[in-house]
Amino acid sequence: MAGCAAVFGLALYAGLILVPAWNSYSRLWQRLAASVLSLYVLILLVGIGVVGALAIIYFWG
Repeated sequence: MAGCAAVFGLALYAGLILVPAWNSYSRLWQRLAASVLSLYVLILLVGIGVVGALAIIYFWG
């Protein structure tokens, strides 16, 4: 179930965030910078979700 959610989440990330960020710029370095920054945001949001889930698990019990 977690693997399916990860694949679905990465597909949504690629389709809704990465492709528009890539198509917004014409120069290669701008496209790469936009891709790196969007990947940074993805990692940050996943980290916030993991920390929130761990906090819920810790304080629930």
